[in-house]
Parts: sequence; structure tokens; C-alpha cells
Amino acid sequence: MSCHVRVFAATEVSVTDHCALLRPDTLIYAASVNISGLPDVMNILSDVSLRPQITGPEIEESGLSIQWEIEALNMNPDPEPLLMEMIHTASYSRNTLGLPKVTPLTNVPVIDKKLLYTFMQNYHTPERMVVAGVGVDHQSLVDLTKKYFITKKPIWEEDSSLIDKSRGQDLSISQFTGGEHLVEKDLSNVSLGPTPMPELAHVVIGLESCSHNDDDFVAFCVLNMLMGGGGSFSAGGPGKGMYSRLYLNVLNRLHWIESATAYNHAYADSGIFCIHASAHPSQLRDLTEVVTTELVRTAQMIGPSELMRAKTQLQSMLLMNLESRPVMFEDVARQVLARGHRLPATHYFDEIGSITAEDIERVAKRMLQSKPAVTALGSLNNMPSYTDISKALSSNGKLPALRKYSLFR
Repeated sequence: MSCHVRVFAATEVSVTDHCALLRPDTLIYAASVNISGLPDVMNILSDVSLRPQITGPEIEESGLSIQWEIEALNMNPDPEPLLMEMIHTASYSRNTLGLPKVTPLTNVPVIDKKLLYTFMQNYHTPERMVVAGVGVDHQSLVDLTKKYFITKKPIWEEDSSLIDKSRGQDLSISQFTGGEHLVEKDLSNVSLGPTPMPELAHVVIGLESCSHNDDDFVAFCVLNMLMGGGGSFSAGGPGKGMYSRLYLNVLNRLHWIESATAYNHAYADSGIFCIHASAHPSQLRDLTEVVTTELVRTAQMIGPSELMRAKTQLQSMLLMNLESRPVMFEDVARQVLARGHRLPATHYFDEIGSITAEDIERVAKRMLQSKPAVTALGSLNNMPSYTDISKALSSNGKLPALRKYSLFR
């Protein structure tokens, strides 16, 4: 019986949900379970992470799934997942966080059982793992962890022929390099139905922010909320960020911009603050200048009302998310994995409230000192050069004027 069939058979009675989540810096095996089924689930989680029975047909099936997912990703009218992958590639020049999260098709044929077991043997180790639970007695969780994760040995310790001993852990530290990653692609007909969609070009400009262990992490989160953003069409309403900078300064004033959204990606040793914007390809140069201008303005004149609104919205989002047990579980696991203990929500609530305009301006100036990462997708004839973008970010945000040639002097 294959591993996933056995998991479904064993969990169909007491488990309401189970999944494996892949992040750029973490891998999470999770399950929501009736408390009576906790021992069975702990046994299964330990088997999945330390003793999986990987078969050849499963690997072939997974390879086909990867090909389908890549095809679906490239056909998706919303290229945001693809653009986030591209901005990481540009930011870290294919080191650590810049390595592809989406498996390249050229890698699919070389992934075999030995490669998978070797990866797990290198990275599924006690010092890199956290067993977390929410709504469960702590001592019961400890006892079950000892029983299934410590007493029972990993499969590669019982059979060393399963692994390639020449491959070891990659302990590299993320190096934010900045750079450019442009993909020319025809997006004139991306509609999956009879209703046509506008042709758009997409640009993402990113700068180095900080890790989630950095003292400036919360300030960057407030800055991200202050910038906000979204699409040119929104139903609006309370809590939608309609008074964020990217709405007030960009989407409400420039009708030709389809979307503009700020993101802050934070990891164990680095982070990216970026803005993704889209418009018709003929407006790509102007669109890029709008993004560079807004990035430069993050270090200037933070108003008291916009700061208070951003902090209140972030506090509300924090508390609302933690009402969900799966979110609370992931918060516990990731915090313990990152720093060895969990800080309560009240700590972050108070820290958000203590952020000042000077803090926002300081972290904005910090990120503007980094080398930019630039990504664009679509028809890129009007894309400004990387040099011009760098110059704009180091001055007032305006791109250098285009040279005009004339036969007459």
C-alpha cells in the first residue's frame, strides 16, 4: 500500500484535515484531529517525516503532478505567484532564498528515491524540527513525541543504502544580491473564458528588508500595511485598506494602473520589501516610475493619521488571524523554530503600538540603501533599464529623462 493511501485510510475517522505546506524556508506537516485520534496522528506524522515508504510509481505520479502545476501556473491569468518566485530569483541571484520553489521541469527526471531520502536525512533532523500542538495537553504531546519521534528510528538509519552519503546539508546564509530578472511573454490573451481580459505588463521592484528575528521586523510590517494596495476595482468597505498609500496616491489618481500592492517577505536571515504593479505595456515606463517614486516616499513625511490607521489595522489583523487554530499552530511552530520560544500576541500588539513615524522613516532609509531587485513580465519594450531604476531609487524616484534625437541642432 502506498504511503498516501495508508495515511488516508488511517485518518479518515478522526482527522478533519491534513496537509504538507512548503514555504521557502520551512516544510510543515500538519493535521487537525479529534483528541481521541491524537496518538494515531502522531504516529503517522512521524512516519511521514522520518519513515516514508516512497515508491517508484509515487515519484512518477508526483512528476506528472509537477508538470501539470507548472502548466497551470503559466496559464493562470493572475501571475502573482510566478512574479513572487521571480523577485526572489532576482533578489538572491539563485542562492538560498533565490533557488526555485517551483520545481524546474529539467529537474523532474533526476528526482529519484535516493535523492528524496538523502534530502530528508540531511534536513529532517532533531535540531531542525519542532513538534507543535494547539488544544492538546502539553505532557501528552511530549510523551507521544518521545514515543514516535525518538524511540522509533528514521528509515535511513535502519538502511543506509537508501541515502547518498556524498551529499550533505547546505548551511549557506542568504545573500541579498539584487539584480534583474525579466521575462518577455505575450499576455494579450490570458482569459480562460469568453470574457476578454486586458493585456497587462507586470513589474515588481524589491529592496532588502530584514529577517523576522530583526529588531526592525515589526516596523517593516507596519510599513507594509501603510503602503497597502490592491486592484483598481474593489468593493471597498472597512478594513480593506482603501486609505493606504498605494490606493490614495496611485490607484485613485492614475486610472491606467490596474493594480499596485506592497509585500514584505521575512525569513530567518533576510527579507524582501517589494511593490508589484501592473498596467498596459505601453505605460510600463511610467508604471515603473510610479513604483520607484512610492518606494522613495516611504522615507518621507509619515503622517500621524496614516500611521495610526496602519498600526490599528495590523493589530486587528494579528488578533483576527490568531482566532484560527491552524494559524495559531503555525505561529507556535515557526516562532519556536526561529527563536526557541513563542512570544504572545500581546507582545506584538504592544510593539506595533509603539512604532513611531521616525521608526518607519529609519527602516525605509535602511532598505533604500540596498541594491534593488527588479522583475518584469509581459511585453517589455517600454521597460526602463536597471541602471535607470537604480538611479531613480537613489534620488527622488524619477527616472532619467529619455534622450530625444533630432536632425537639427
